Amino acid sequence: MTTAAPPRVGTLLREWRDRRRISQLELALRADSSARHISFIETGRSRPSQEMVLRLADHLDVPVRERNALLIAAGYAPHYPERSVDDPSMSALRDSLERLLTGYEPYPALVVDGTYEVLAANRGIAALLEGVAEHLLRPPLNAMRLTLHPEGLAPRIRNLREWRGHLLDQMDRQLALMRSTPLRALYDEVAAYPLPGTGGRETATAGDTPPFALPMMIEHGGEVLSFISTIATFNTPMDVTVSELAIETFLPADPETAAALGRFSRP
Repeated sequence: MTTAAPPRVGTLLREWRDRRRISQLELALRADSSARHISFIETGRSRPSQEMVLRLADHLDVPVRERNALLIAAGYAPHYPERSVDDPSMSALRDSLERLLTGYEPYPALVVDGTYEVLAANRGIAALLEGVAEHLLRPPLNAMRLTLHPEGLAPRIRNLREWRGHLLDQMDRQLALMRSTPLRALYDEVAAYPLPGTGGRETATAGDTPPFALPMMIEHGGEVLSFISTIATFNTPMDVTVSELAIETFLPADPETAAALGRFSRP
């Protein structure tokens, strides 16, 4: 038996440079280096310093988790820690996220990690989960499964084909930026869920006025609610876990949805 040799840092850097469609000369100018030195790093003729690896990763906009992989490939220790959100040192982060989610109510909002595991959610999200199969609500909850599973929200999403396509494209873009076996497995799983026929279901362009962004149109409480999704991430994260957190909020796409949310939130 033979085992594949671990990737060299030069090979990984060249792959990232190709993804960003940046020439060796352009990268050298950005990183205050020379095209010759970049070439030597990529071919393995020169070993970059830890500072150079981080500088090149910064100019190539490499995700934080992959920056650690570059450092390991170059023979250095990882630079960015990876702590669980439940770690005591993350208490300030947890408190801030809880306040943020509460502040968005009655609009639905949740926090997910890099594989769409739901780490926190507000009451607006909980209200939309009525009728979801019990096995999908057992921890750890996964936002993609909750949305696209035939026993989840999918049967109530009026523009499921469009919304499903949006979510799969979103995951596909993530997979192009990071090597994540769990995310790839999740993508393959949810992409294989059966898709019901349209059968008179609405599309995102239904109505007199075209939407300014793709909404999620979902049946709830005898009404059709229309939401625009927004996603926020942390600027300049210094932890792998934090770098992959995303706060997703669902804002009303029309006055009728805003009014309905106000009624649902009343005691």
